[in-house]
Amino acid sequence: MDAVEQSDYTYARHVAWMQSVVIDHLDLRHVTLFAQDWGGLIGLRLVAENPDRFDRVVIGNTGLPTGDLPITKAFLRWQEFSRTTPDFDTGFMLQASTITELTSEEVAAYDAPFPDDKYQSGARIFPSLVPTVSDDPASEANRAAWRVLEQWTKPFICCFSDSDPVTAGGDQLFLKKVPGSVGQPHVTIKNAHHFFQEDAAPQLAQIVIDAVAVDALAAPVVVL
Repeated sequence: MDAVEQSDYTYARHVAWMQSVVIDHLDLRHVTLFAQDWGGLIGLRLVAENPDRFDRVVIGNTGLPTGDLPITKAFLRWQEFSRTTPDFDTGFMLQASTITELTSEEVAAYDAPFPDDKYQSGARIFPSLVPTVSDDPASEANRAAWRVLEQWTKPFICCFSDSDPVTAGGDQLFLKKVPGSVGQPHVTIKNAHHFFQEDAAPQLAQIVIDAVAVDALAAPVVVL
């Protein structure tokens, strides 16, 4: 395998890659977006840059930071850890971010794509790509996305978990700024950590099912 540099990964490049797949190649329309973690940072940019393609949004444990507001100390510690730790143990980190006790096979499955450090450039750099200062390369594009979301009147549902130290309270900004959040069935996922897909998968699936059930013509669900 050729060496992959951390500089090969940028926020803008990932947005462009998803644009090329979801919009340009698959030509998806009437999309329901479900987004968590980096899925929100990328997916909400797609929504803002292609608002006519999306009918509703469901997000949890994510954000759209511009660097203009304070970042949680937990996230800043995670950024520093990802940059400096000599052993980037993916399975261990997944277990540390779930309440559910993962099996040894599940931990091994999370470790499998990252057998050694040369496979970990993307995983290591992603935390540092999150805008934490106002002049970050992604800050202005995210501000532009917020301006679109502040006019978004289609359904926008938040389902953040109750035990995630990184994104705790992050739903409040969306509830305050996005008009489409008014009157929606927002949920706090109980007894769930950051990777609530492991802690509450059936509940999350039901939230999305209920969101699309109100629309007889509901089309693709994109999960990021």
